[in-house]
Amino acid sequence: MTERKGIILAGGSGTRLYPITMGVSKQLLPVYDKPMIYYPLSVLMLADIREIAIITTPEDQAQFQRLLGDGSQWGLRFTWIVQPRPEGLAQAYLLAADFLDGASSLMVLGDNIFFGHGLPDLLRRADARGAGGTVFGYRVADPERYGVVDFDTDGAVRGIIEKPAIPPSNYAVTGLYALDGTAPERAAGIRPSARGELEITTLLELYLQDGALTVETMGRGYAWLDTGTHESLLDAGNFVRTLEARQGLQMGSPDEIAFIQGWITRGDLEARAQIFGKNAYGSYLNQLATD
Repeated sequence: MTERKGIILAGGSGTRLYPITMGVSKQLLPVYDKPMIYYPLSVLMLADIREIAIITTPEDQAQFQRLLGDGSQWGLRFTWIVQPRPEGLAQAYLLAADFLDGASSLMVLGDNIFFGHGLPDLLRRADARGAGGTVFGYRVADPERYGVVDFDTDGAVRGIIEKPAIPPSNYAVTGLYALDGTAPERAAGIRPSARGELEITTLLELYLQDGALTVETMGRGYAWLDTGTHESLLDAGNFVRTLEARQGLQMGSPDEIAFIQGWITRGDLEARAQIFGKNAYGSYLNQLATD
């Protein structure tokens, strides 16, 4: 089986965050002490994925490359893909078709933050399925704002309904999608919706029609944060700050994950710590390297 590849969809215009995103991509904004894109990147790394495509707007790509480089500092390999116009989440699979080259993928939205002790195990279960698709449901208080999972009486997924007036459950579909190698081919057959977009829910429905869609639910021990509004961006920063202050551990650190995974050496980590020598992140990495 071809090794699963990663996709970070970091395009879009971020209009809900205007005026702060008028000069910079939303995914480059800080979430407490790190750029937003560090958090979805860390999810892919926790899933043991090292080959990653990053999809950006044409005007923002150079800034992302300045921040992230080619990925080699973390033992990763990045492929850069331009999204000329934002035309729906499913468009990512058309843009990344050559990169995927038939491989399964794990796509994460660049403005989504996930946290939970059992997250790597959850991702491994999805990866082990190989064929078909897996999405991750998270219980929310306001499901009418999201794509919502409709479960049958046995708990199997029956449908995914986009922003329903009467939600069939409280489980929203998060911005994390584990799909097999047929995703680009399926996406190519999708017609734009009334709002002119290739909807991810339409792509997921194609998997569902084939009996090939699984929903993994994230329970009480998980956090899923969407940073698409001013309020949720501030909430996410406060969440990270509180967690790091209480535990003394970093959240969303590609440097720490790469070291723990054995993708970089202790010397590599020490060199990274030197770059951040004037702040707490650098001190943390230096402590990690000397433990």
